[in-house]
Amino acid sequence: MCRWMAWHGQSVLIEELLFNTQHSLVDQSLHSRMGAETTNGDGFGLGWYGVGDGPGLYRSVAPAWGDANLRHLAGHISSPLFLAHVRATTGTAIQQTNCHPFSHGDWLMVHNGLVNEFHPIRRELMLGLDPSSFAEIEGTTDSEVLFHLALARGLEDDPLAALEQTIGLVEDVQRRRGIEPALQASIGVSNGEMLWAVRYSSEHSSRTLFRSEDADAIRRLHPENARVQQLLDSDRIVVSEPLADLTGAWHELDESTALTIHAGGEVETKEFRPSAPSASLATG
Repeated sequence: MCRWMAWHGQSVLIEELLFNTQHSLVDQSLHSRMGAETTNGDGFGLGWYGVGDGPGLYRSVAPAWGDANLRHLAGHISSPLFLAHVRATTGTAIQQTNCHPFSHGDWLMVHNGLVNEFHPIRRELMLGLDPSSFAEIEGTTDSEVLFHLALARGLEDDPLAALEQTIGLVEDVQRRRGIEPALQASIGVSNGEMLWAVRYSSEHSSRTLFRSEDADAIRRLHPENARVQQLLDSDRIVVSEPLADLTGAWHELDESTALTIHAGGEVETKEFRPSAPSASLATG
């Protein structure tokens, strides 16, 4: 499927995490060790916060490992919060508008997973969008539809509740169509200040998702590692799979878990519980 990562903390050169770690995201685009596919070469995307209004966005259908523009940009952009994604398509076209992150205002979203048998139910799901969303949806992926379904359910006010309602809606539609399991959903969302992540699947066999442990613990465990010693207590990383083989540095999120990283780096986890809609979508 895909691999993604998010950084929340001190401002860092993006290349440090995209290229310079042992198992960087660009390395994972060629040699994923925990993904459904070893190679994720159907496009790349980067969304970052810094100067200017809203996030910067760079997306390309080129494989991440061969994108010279990406390497140049990553070596010159410093950001305190960014999300990056390498894509392995589950059936939709390889095109720039299908590359993550998807954006709306200050918001970014990345997704690793799929809505099972998406195309037969795409029209029904899109009836659950805010009418204004239709003009914004430029691609053909299930991921972009999930993002706009969540926006219609209050993502900007309560991201986790909106995602629970969105996933519950999809599961309801799939269940009524006799399509099971319904979906896989490893999701990252940010508004430029906070970061939210979800690990969930209808069959409770989710794609991997990890967060970094507290920086103080990592520094004490690895005093010999110069890069680790530069971590601040507020620094947090969320990844589909670890960026380096550092004992004690990574915590795997449990099944059906939602993660919130607050400004300042405070981490909060809770059970992720999709909620079925009070009324089914019209199927006209």
